[in-house]
Amino acid sequence: MSEAETPKQLLHLVFGGELDNPEGLTFRDLAALDIVGIYPNYAEAYKAWKAKAQATVDNAHMRYFIVHMHRLLDPETAA
Repeated sequence: MSEAETPKQLLHLVFGGELDNPEGLTFRDLAALDIVGIYPNYAEAYKAWKAKAQATVDNAHMRYFIVHMHRLLDPETAA
């Protein structure tokens, strides 16, 4: 596959942890954050996020997030 045919890599980070308040964004223990992984596109990150979110559905304080790393690395990226 040539470089022109290779899809652009858009990195996404999936992580989560317990929040102090389910309506906030402050984590109880930063050392206990669950770094799920870095994925090459949103679709793969979403699959990982969904699996973790569903596995922890009984804990109202547990939240998982998808961070668009490609936007941090290259703010000019529109995708």
